[in-house]
Amino acid sequence: MASIIETNKLTKRYGQKAALDELDLAVEAGEVLGYLGPNGAGKTTTIRLLLGLLQPTSGQATIFGKDVTRDAAELHQQIAYVPGETSYWPNLTGAETLRFLANLHGSTDLAYQKELIAKFEFDPNKKVRAYSKGNRQKIALIAALSTRAELLIFDEPTSGLDPVMAKVFRDEVLAAKHAGQTTFLSSHMLEEVEELCDRVAVLKAGKLVELGTLEELRHLSAVTVEATFPGTPPDLQHVKSVSHIETHGHFLRCNVNGPIDELLAVVSKAKPLSFLSHKPTLEELFLALYEPKEAQ
Repeated sequence: MASIIETNKLTKRYGQKAALDELDLAVEAGEVLGYLGPNGAGKTTTIRLLLGLLQPTSGQATIFGKDVTRDAAELHQQIAYVPGETSYWPNLTGAETLRFLANLHGSTDLAYQKELIAKFEFDPNKKVRAYSKGNRQKIALIAALSTRAELLIFDEPTSGLDPVMAKVFRDEVLAAKHAGQTTFLSSHMLEEVEELCDRVAVLKAGKLVELGTLEELRHLSAVTVEATFPGTPPDLQHVKSVSHIETHGHFLRCNVNGPIDELLAVVSKAKPLSFLSHKPTLEELFLALYEPKEAQ
């Protein structure tokens, strides 16, 4: 499968500080890649480099095989971008703004744009200055999605949207994926990433620290076990591979790394009333990467 985005030791420094440090990343055609990290990790810097808005200190990035800096103007015809913060012309209406953005990009499916306006429950007749943050964000999403661009780049795209409208966005990204479009999604909304993304890349202090499917990243956190008992929960301090033990009355919660056999043997003797185990969520995986080592 061809790589739509490819970076080779892509680096951006401000003085001695590396905002992005030797990023090696490939985004394949038709996939949705989730790009995660806390504020300041380098996510927006990466996107600005990919869009040619920043010059790399060293390294290289290509999109569709073309250099993102040298060929930026040409590449932008095949890319649609949505930032987390938008700023438009206050005296234009929503419809006028969408028309201007469509002309700026050069390619828009007007029938699909009308469909998106309805799905996002957007009133295009108001002046931009009268819109809430969420409605201004809808302008960006409608404009970007209606281009049918081969590559969609989203930086916190559902910022300001209510849960219903965020679900509409997710549905449209899945539709774009089924149409063969590629999506690069930077988001703090872990539910969004879990539902949409084929793979997840995690940045920490400008460095790529994890890359893979959610299943491939399960090693970052233990399986969580929860159980209730007719009496006091059993003592698990001596059980190997068990950590983060919590007890509240008749309730027990713990994490298990590795084989669960010894835990089951101890728990079964205490005749549990309920027993539940589950794989870590993306939020738990994310926290496992960032929690201080001494707390693990």
